[in-house]
Amino acid sequence: MELEFDVVELEPPEHPSEGETAPSFERPLVNDEYWEDTSLAELTDDGPVALVFYPMDGAFPATYIWKELRERGVDSHGVTVVGLSISTPYEHKTFIAEQGLGDTGIRLFSDPSNEVPTRYGIVNDLDGMAGIEEPRPATFVIDGAGTIQYAWAASEHPEFPEYDEFEAAIEAVGE
Repeated sequence: MELEFDVVELEPPEHPSEGETAPSFERPLVNDEYWEDTSLAELTDDGPVALVFYPMDGAFPATYIWKELRERGVDSHGVTVVGLSISTPYEHKTFIAEQGLGDTGIRLFSDPSNEVPTRYGIVNDLDGMAGIEEPRPATFVIDGAGTIQYAWAASEHPEFPEYDEFEAAIEAVGE
């Protein structure tokens, strides 16, 4: 299969691993109707969380990641599923509508400054774009105590989550 884009090797990520406490943060959390500042701790207080980092809304990797996760029904295992990208709340609202995420309960954190991916060690500096960065695709499953139970981050661009492993980790904490 001939790819119409280059695959780029990324520097090794330095993300937190299984058994470590998930780095805390607070950002606007967007659904199909509104957004409000929400912390990761507020979500884990209610139970396990599946956290999906992805490039900006509208980019082909973002569309592909959320299409796959929606089709797999990852939001149906009793785990809160949230995404995080550099896109604004307004862009998130449009993306939620375009991807059909509104009726799934999946919400998206907005982090235009890319500070949260920096804390998680998963920043992707975009080639040829000085000072522009976004999160590399990464997935974390965090239990109700804030401990990471599963972690994966891309080592090249584009690269997509290990969907079967991610889904199994979600099912394991959701039981």
